[in-house]
Amino acid sequence: MNENAAGRRKEDHIDIVLSGDRVASRVDAGFDRWRFVHCALPELSLDAIDLSTRMLGRRLKAPLLISAMTGGPARSEAINAHLAEAAQALGIALGVGSQRIAVETGAAAGLGGELRRRAPDALLFANLGAAQLLSPSGRDHARRAVEMIGADALVIHLNPLQEAIQEGGDRDWHGVLHAITGLCATLRAPVVVKEVGFGLSAAVGRRLVNCGVAALDVAGAGGTNWALVEGARGSGRTQALASAFADWGIPTADAVVDLRAALPDIPIIASGGIRDGVDAAKAIRLGADLVGQAAATLKAAVTSTEAVIAHFEVLVEQLRIAAFAAGAGNLAALRGVPLVEAR
Repeated sequence: MNENAAGRRKEDHIDIVLSGDRVASRVDAGFDRWRFVHCALPELSLDAIDLSTRMLGRRLKAPLLISAMTGGPARSEAINAHLAEAAQALGIALGVGSQRIAVETGAAAGLGGELRRRAPDALLFANLGAAQLLSPSGRDHARRAVEMIGADALVIHLNPLQEAIQEGGDRDWHGVLHAITGLCATLRAPVVVKEVGFGLSAAVGRRLVNCGVAALDVAGAGGTNWALVEGARGSGRTQALASAFADWGIPTADAVVDLRAALPDIPIIASGGIRDGVDAAKAIRLGADLVGQAAATLKAAVTSTEAVIAHFEVLVEQLRIAAFAAGAGNLAALRGVPLVEAR
């Protein structure tokens, strides 16, 4: 893809997602189906509740991930700086947007060594699309994506539906699983695989873990629908194609439950339609180890580091209060509190 065209596409993505609900999935993320049993006598100190955790060798102050978001060269450097500084201040994880342009052209746009310097202690995820692994230089690009930002792990994102709708998208996905298997065997960093808003099924999760993937991000339906995003920036025909997929995908809560049942020992990240700290608490109770948020963070991300910090401080406090009101003093206890289906 032409560098300028790719940059324009990513700028369009930011503008479209910021514009409102017209690209939101019509699928409910699934968290409203569940209710915590309120504990009126928690016998806990709210301020002493421990939300810390570990993921892929890094300690986090809270089980949260700033999920992948990106923009074209005009904005991505500032966005990445804001997110990295916020992740460091908050003690949470950060996943960058696709590094395809950066590794193919060398135009880092905030995806260079300065990212790690801004967030020296953060769990940092590099990012590359699965379709890019099919090229002869795919493994080299994956290695460079990790090295250029000093990442702890590499996220490979699966976006076949988005690519099918996107004008000029990657339509031949033969050999992707084989390429991921080879990457897991050779890359000197853990490989994480995520969807982009349509969910991972238990069957796909098993295949990925069997080929060496270290963690899974369900990235379920319930948040931004990337088929609709591509439809919004495409021709009338593209819009017509995309409109049929407004309610496509596996709800995030369902994906977490199914993957945890199928893969009890694999680290799971829940993202896709996470609105607040109560949704985050439910995701952890249902089986997630980490909870990611992207679109809901975007307005803060384009504003300032302080805006991102303020956004996540509210989410962290909501999560803490949810644990308190459920009678859980830490994340391990939260995973064992009563959760019932809403009536």
